[in-house]
Amino acid sequence: MTRVAPSLADLTSTQVRDVLRGRTLVWPIGATEQHGPHLPLSVDSVLAEEFAAEIAAELDGFTVPVQSIGARSLPQSGGGLSFPGTVYVGGETLIRFLAETLRSLAGLPFARLIVVNGHYENEPFIFEALDQIRQQGDFGHREVIAFSWWSMVQDSWLAAEVGDFPGWHAEHAGLTETSLMLHLRPDLVTDTRLDHDRPPRSGVYLHPIDLAQTTNQGILSSTSGSSADLGEKLFRHVIAESVAMVREGEGLLFARTRPDRRWRAKVSEGRQS
Repeated sequence: MTRVAPSLADLTSTQVRDVLRGRTLVWPIGATEQHGPHLPLSVDSVLAEEFAAEIAAELDGFTVPVQSIGARSLPQSGGGLSFPGTVYVGGETLIRFLAETLRSLAGLPFARLIVVNGHYENEPFIFEALDQIRQQGDFGHREVIAFSWWSMVQDSWLAAEVGDFPGWHAEHAGLTETSLMLHLRPDLVTDTRLDHDRPPRSGVYLHPIDLAQTTNQGILSSTSGSSADLGEKLFRHVIAESVAMVREGEGLLFARTRPDRRWRAKVSEGRQS
């Protein structure tokens, strides 16, 4: 399981400025939406929060409470709103909320802000909100890094551990999310294992939508082969790549241009618990 990093929300008002001065803040952003019959609505938030907690612990930082309401999925992405349970806000509302939250966080004396996204459709809205705050000068010269957790996964790792991969746009309630949840929160995973052998294309909007063709009860690809062991390997890989990117300043380097650094799978050997 992940380590517990201290939370901004657990500090008192009299502590917060001195404690956060020069430190790292990590803010997880997820969603509440359907993930098939085997995973909970909280998958995107749980994963973002778990990744953020471990990254914050590695960097001696603090976490910000997870944002668990995000953008709605596209009709062909898990059926959009065709399955019950999804709670969302529109894009303009999400950008405004994120920007105002970022503006308030910018008033704290942190040295670095890291935003970890766990929901595919959130990404452009997070980037837009960050850029608005940057343009207004609220961040000053402080470091800000934002990424979706799957952006840290190297192609070489996928080839070695997964093999045939449908693309991250189709990894909704599939192999990687199921495996991560089996590792991190097995109590929230049911025994159902469904596959969908016709993953959607990336970057296509469809209307009307035939749910029988585009999903299998909200699943876009395959859950076969999912396991807690694979989930742990993936979790450690993402943490290793994320921490290395922050420490080494490699934010814009494309992963496949760098050698495969398998030693990163043990970022904190002896501290994994």
